[in-house]
Amino acid sequence: MSETGNKLRKLLELPNFDPQNYVKQLSQQSDGDRDLQEHRQKIQSLADETAQNLKKNVYKNYRQFIETAKEISYLESEMYQLSHILTEQKSIMDSITQSLLSTDKDETSKEMQAAFPKETEEIKQRTLTSLLEKVEGAKNIMDTPGRHLVYNGDLVEFDVDNMSPIQKVHAFLMNDCLLISTWLPNRRGTVKYKYNALYDLESFAVVNVKDNPPMKDMFKILMFPDSRIFQAENSKIKKEWLEILDETKKNKVSKDRHKKEEEPPTSPVRAEVSTNPFDVDEDEPADAEESVDLSLEWIQELPEDLDVCIAQRDFEGAVDLLDKLNEYLKDQPVTQKVKELRAKVDERVRQLTEVLVFELSPDRSLRGGPKATRRAVSQLIRLGQSTKACELFLKNRAAAVQTAIRQLRIEGATLLYIHKLCNIFFTSLLETAKEFEMDFAGNTGCYSAFVVWSKSAISMFVDAFSKQVFDSKESLSTAAECVKVAKEHCQQLTEIGLDLTFTLQSLLVKDIKAALLSYKDIIIEATKHRNSEEMWRRMNLMTPEALTKLKDEMRSCGVSFQQYTGDDCWVNLSYTIVAFTKQMMNFLEEGLKLYFPELHMVLLESLREIILVAVQHVDYSLRCEQDPEKKAFILQNATFLHDTVLPVVERRFEEAVGKPAKQLQDLRKSTRPVRINPESTTSLV
Repeated sequence: MSETGNKLRKLLELPNFDPQNYVKQLSQQSDGDRDLQEHRQKIQSLADETAQNLKKNVYKNYRQFIETAKEISYLESEMYQLSHILTEQKSIMDSITQSLLSTDKDETSKEMQAAFPKETEEIKQRTLTSLLEKVEGAKNIMDTPGRHLVYNGDLVEFDVDNMSPIQKVHAFLMNDCLLISTWLPNRRGTVKYKYNALYDLESFAVVNVKDNPPMKDMFKILMFPDSRIFQAENSKIKKEWLEILDETKKNKVSKDRHKKEEEPPTSPVRAEVSTNPFDVDEDEPADAEESVDLSLEWIQELPEDLDVCIAQRDFEGAVDLLDKLNEYLKDQPVTQKVKELRAKVDERVRQLTEVLVFELSPDRSLRGGPKATRRAVSQLIRLGQSTKACELFLKNRAAAVQTAIRQLRIEGATLLYIHKLCNIFFTSLLETAKEFEMDFAGNTGCYSAFVVWSKSAISMFVDAFSKQVFDSKESLSTAAECVKVAKEHCQQLTEIGLDLTFTLQSLLVKDIKAALLSYKDIIIEATKHRNSEEMWRRMNLMTPEALTKLKDEMRSCGVSFQQYTGDDCWVNLSYTIVAFTKQMMNFLEEGLKLYFPELHMVLLESLREIILVAVQHVDYSLRCEQDPEKKAFILQNATFLHDTVLPVVERRFEEAVGKPAKQLQDLRKSTRPVRINPESTTSLV
């Protein structure tokens, strides 16, 4: 840039630059419009140079932008994993703290019960009886012996879906159940509440709800598939509810376990020896019942732990618990208690499967690519649902690919759109194949499903491809370039052992055949139109540049053209024959780009029909022309077609296809021109 331009740039880059003052001073100093125009051009050139430098910097740092984006993505995943680890650590610390607190409370309660056992029990029962008299429809609750009150208080119930308050309730926590009662609008005497629901302590799980103002001091009770949310008066009361509920549930489990352990063992009875070989020993199930120990704490709490894992979306933890149980019961006999436990666990497995299926449904967000489905797929495979996992994974990816194609913006340039379409589709297909191979490495039976899915995906791609390329009546050269791009992208799949080239070709054959026949008809009509106006005159290109351009075009087609030109701008051929040669050679090259083995005869017959139109026109002109000079000129054009153009067509076809063009050879032999004298009227044999 000149010195003036550098000064102008430094002036504009000053931090205290004021454009209004600058324009004001400039208008005062300028002599007229010419100075302002020159200054405007300097500023415009500076702006163009700045924009160009900005583009260069963007292109220069483009790879760094991509690498930075990848690093950010990796950092995001690592932060997510770190957050997950911290959450797990916090839950472990909370569980340790709760266990220590519950141990202290258990010891204190045991000491209090040892000092005042009967008095405490009787007081709790009397308190519960007096409270239940205020609940309408709760007369039969005290029929269960040993049931007493642990805790009670007012709560507000909220709607699970929209988090709006529903009603005010009063909850009664007993040593084996939880009673929910609603407030009566019209009180009758001492009755203040109405019976709403009664839940056994083993039938629900308690989950803390994180405060999100104004929604705070809440906890959730999960009774799959239902759930209820309650709000305490303040955080202190909420903490008391959570602690006492957890402690009461653990006391009940511990009490049931101690009761089973304290049951006196049944004395074995000697069975009578039977000589009947068809008698069945009925004592074996009893022995099996005793041999399976289901009193372990983790087994007793397993259904509840599974509910909590499902609610917290800890799918891996839930499947780990199921694997642990299956490993424990692998060599154990199937007793009645084992069947009951299996029934409870199977219900949780069904719920877990439904949640995982929903995670893979196409209704969920399709962002994140195939890797986003890995978590749900891996857990379904661990649950023995590999077939369902395969089906849902492929449906999810099909919906993702279809959505990506639908959202692709249709550009004005067809080739640009096809480049984007191929990039999106085949990249997605390649990523899906790699993720499928990783997720289903041990399930070889699922690979056939992936091959079938790949063929259906290719069919969806061809529909979008054909609609843009063939239905819009693009030129044959554009269609050939688009098909070439699609074939090159399809070849990328061979690096993972997936070859869909034949499928792509078989789906495109119909449209390509129609395009070839349509373009053939266009060439024939154009040739006939030129033939109708043929005057059989030498071609005058007027300028040497035009002649050089024509030579280059013929040379690129492989046609030897030098002998038909001289030093001047004349060409010793007819305009019709030259135009026909260029159009036919262009059709040949584009047709070879679109060539499939299934299109062999279609392309050959199209070439034969196009050549036959020109040959018949030359033959007719030779028969009808009476002027000897024109007849010699027509024969020169016929020789050019027969000796120069047709051999080039045959050779180029054979080089590209690998087979000789027998139909074209036969046509050339049947149209051999005859050297004639001026009085002759026949020129083709």
